[in-house]
Amino acid sequence: MASLSKKPAMTRETLLPLLARHVLAHGLGQASLRPLAKAAGTSDRMLLYHFGTKEALITALLGYLAQAYATALDAALAGERARTRGQALARILKYARGEEMRPFMQLWWEIVAGSARGIEGYRPAAQAMMGELLGWLEGQMPEGDPDPAGGARYLLTLIEGTMMLSAIGHEASARDGLLASGLAPA
Repeated sequence: MASLSKKPAMTRETLLPLLARHVLAHGLGQASLRPLAKAAGTSDRMLLYHFGTKEALITALLGYLAQAYATALDAALAGERARTRGQALARILKYARGEEMRPFMQLWWEIVAGSARGIEGYRPAAQAMMGELLGWLEGQMPEGDPDPAGGARYLLTLIEGTMMLSAIGHEASARDGLLASGLAPA
């Protein structure tokens, strides 16, 4: 008797990587239920079954992407902890600017713009992503840092500003600002 191969069960955990791949390639503008369902090989009704609402799906998806971004940075940093905040900043920026991170950054700026425009679901999703990234960044603070939470927020501000300025072609302004902070190498 021939064996029947079964498709793996669809769960939130199996759907999220498929949805993430689609959103990283096409952006959130193509994140309506039908294109997402097609990318995941399922129906829009099944997505709603697993996530409840489109907003809950997008929130879960962006949380998954934030974790994927942090995991990719962890892998790039090889688990080696920085000795100073400046070293942490330089190492994170080096990888955040890399080609493999470009889809994440493009998606991030789309989320920021949606949040600024007041598009429903974007602000809570952005807040959730920032929460994930701040937690990750606290773990990147140097051993013995006197204020890892404050340091993480300070570096996040520098990283976000640097990446935004770079995205609009103001790399020199970003570099000069980092030099003025005293954390960037000359």
